[in-house]
Amino acid sequence: MLGIIIGVGAVVLIISMGAGAQSLILDQIKGVGSNLVGILPGKSEKNGPPATVMGIVVTTLTYDDLMAIKKSVPSVNAAVGYSRGLGTLSWGDHSYETSINGVTVDYQAVEGGQVASGRFFTSEEEQNLARVIVLGSVVKNELFGDSDALGRYIKVKKQLFEVIGVMEPRGKVAFQDYDDQVLIPLRTAQKLINGVNHLSYIRTKVVDGKDPDQAVAEMELLLRSRHDISDPTGESDDFSVRSMAQAIDMITGITDALRFFLVAMAAMSLVVGGIGIMNIMLISVNERTREIGLRKAIGATNKNIISQFLMEAVTLTMVGGIIGIIFGVILSGLAALIVNKLGYNYSFIITFSSILLALSVSTLTGLIFGLYPAYKASKLEPVEALSYE
Repeated sequence: MLGIIIGVGAVVLIISMGAGAQSLILDQIKGVGSNLVGILPGKSEKNGPPATVMGIVVTTLTYDDLMAIKKSVPSVNAAVGYSRGLGTLSWGDHSYETSINGVTVDYQAVEGGQVASGRFFTSEEEQNLARVIVLGSVVKNELFGDSDALGRYIKVKKQLFEVIGVMEPRGKVAFQDYDDQVLIPLRTAQKLINGVNHLSYIRTKVVDGKDPDQAVAEMELLLRSRHDISDPTGESDDFSVRSMAQAIDMITGITDALRFFLVAMAAMSLVVGGIGIMNIMLISVNERTREIGLRKAIGATNKNIISQFLMEAVTLTMVGGIIGIIFGVILSGLAALIVNKLGYNYSFIITFSSILLALSVSTLTGLIFGLYPAYKASKLEPVEALSYE
């Protein structure tokens, strides 16, 4: 029964954690906003991730692309460009490593968030490569504690930046910790911090009531024109434009496939458990040969013998399946508790269909692997069985 318990428990656990993880991922993405459209450098398949997601650096998006989108795409009311990197900030004896994000002035209009104290930088400061910085709440606490950070100068990669603002605490959204980052003008980040001319990505906000898919089509046409791409099919694109709805569909497909694969792998242990039950039932047939002969001698038919041994095999697997379901539910609950303790909004999901599936599979395993031992038992001749030692 141990193989059945492990197999069924694993199936219940994986189905539960897969559903919970999928819900967590989708909720995080939806939390960003349904009317956002992202533009990433590098081509991607229609239902696949862009190249940059795989860690490949692509330099096809520029600041001028961002300005063209803001100017020429009527369904977009705000757009922000990003130049991202990691670095160590230092002030006095304190230092802290965090994400350094070069952004444009539309950042709050697209991403949301409020400045708790001070202000955000202006378009003039963005254009003039001003050395100003806005801190996330975690970074502020790590460097300054309870002290006032405004007007202080901190060092970022050998450059001094004036702290002009501190953002309100916001937490993690779409797996991005908005509190553990700093924001500086985009062109400052490109020239003085990262030493690049390209953008990491662009994110735009579609006008309320407008179709995000229409905005995607408009941006694709504009970028193909700017990048001298004549192929209208998108096969030659050096960029990827995705709406949040498309991202949700893509991630749902990926997570569904992953869940199916993991359940199939867990179900392999049910096969191992079934083989174990078949072996035990074969041993049982040998040990109970005289019992079988006696039953057949007093009138038991082959069908009676097959039914007896099949019922025993099914009972073993059903009991194992029930125990496995209980263990799977307990482990799923513990996993949900741990993930929630880590700060994520993870749902504990146990569906009736998953329990029914696990119980049905365990019962079917008993039927399949109990069939041969039952058939072998039914074919014993009464005289030979009674004389068996």
